[in-house]
Amino acid sequence: MPTIRELMTQSEQAMADADKDVNAPKVLFYHVSGLEPHQLYMQMDEEVNEDVLAKFNEGMERLMAGQPVQYIKGKEYFFSREFIVNEDVLIPRYETEELVEQILYAIDDYFKDYDEITLTDVGTGSGAIAISLALEEPKLTVSATDISEKALVVARENAKALGADVTFYQGDMLQPLIERGIKVDIFVSNPPYIPQDQNIDPLVKDNEPHVALFGGEDGLYFYRLIFKDVKKVIKDRALLAFEMGFDQRELMEEALEVYFPGVPYTIMKDMSGKDRMLMIYYNLK
Repeated sequence: MPTIRELMTQSEQAMADADKDVNAPKVLFYHVSGLEPHQLYMQMDEEVNEDVLAKFNEGMERLMAGQPVQYIKGKEYFFSREFIVNEDVLIPRYETEELVEQILYAIDDYFKDYDEITLTDVGTGSGAIAISLALEEPKLTVSATDISEKALVVARENAKALGADVTFYQGDMLQPLIERGIKVDIFVSNPPYIPQDQNIDPLVKDNEPHVALFGGEDGLYFYRLIFKDVKKVIKDRALLAFEMGFDQRELMEEALEVYFPGVPYTIMKDMSGKDRMLMIYYNLK
């Protein structure tokens, strides 16, 4: 049996030779072995357990075949919580955690006197945004929508596992909310925003659901759909919060002039200094 060190060296070199993420084997090994990072480093020169090696080799085959390690593990962390993920949902990203943070800050700024705050998350996927907000802010009454029933199966499992009270509706964009006459104080969405013809990492393109990735010719197709009808589902005083593509500021500002003329908004940068979050302050002061 190889030692853990030998196994890691061989696996990382195999990934490097295939031009794949060299960090993935270590993440996979944590998963199949149940070891924490400090335990792994203390046991680097010990032989790998036979059962662990078999599971690891199976996972490596999937990594080499181009599958994301998050789908192999069946989970990913978001806002310090473990979420179930599979091929039916987008893998939650760190950038989206920053959107959740900004929404929580805005709640303190604009809704601190409210006893109850209604919020909806459109295109919820795994439910990461809706569930995290529901768990972080007890004043929130949260609903979420997605066109994919398979995605909602995952979202409901995550809500149940994490103890979050979120109401999920299946349907296209705003339709489930409009049909039910739902109006909210806070509207949140991380819609697909990658332009249809843009080249993206094959690991993403070949595995994650395209319905959650691509946003038409210029990436703003779903934003325009939302902007056109969103006043039907927000209250007279509301916050609208979106994730957006880092290179879409100019296009977004043009769209806002059409659909929200004169309404204050902010395009915020993420930790990498890239334009990433849009906040629209509808009758908020």
